[in-house]
Amino acid sequence: MSLIFRMLAILFTSMFKPRLPIERPVNALRLRVLPNDLDINFHMNNGRYLTICDLTRVDMFIRTGLARTMIKEKWIPVIAEHTMTYKRPLKPLQRYTVSMEVTSWDEKAFHMKHLFMVGDKLMAEGTSQGVILSKQGVIPPFTVMERVNFHRFGTNESV
Repeated sequence: MSLIFRMLAILFTSMFKPRLPIERPVNALRLRVLPNDLDINFHMNNGRYLTICDLTRVDMFIRTGLARTMIKEKWIPVIAEHTMTYKRPLKPLQRYTVSMEVTSWDEKAFHMKHLFMVGDKLMAEGTSQGVILSKQGVIPPFTVMERVNFHRFGTNESV
């Protein structure tokens, strides 16, 4: 499956999944290593892990209401930093689950953890920092969460 089809599938299916809170959301995708995910060693390419992490974030954007808020506010998400630690290879056609959790935030960025699992075995682990940008610059995470809650619930519930 081409990456565009995977993205379209995530965009569609995420709309029908349970909503997530904007504060410390946790989500997971169940996927399979496809032939176009492989490198010359016939395991999942290291760059593909980063792309799959992007898909978990897209799922989170939709399920928390952040996607709708970003469209209304004309904001864009940007990954400022991402690291991966590879423990075991993911093999062709192997099923795996990738989870993403917003673990914390500071005055500029959201901090996230990504786990690639096969059953109870950790295959790879990533961390990332993401920011939300407007034409004026970085939007503080607390402001982002307030705006999401406003667009979702009509209130600026405390975060």
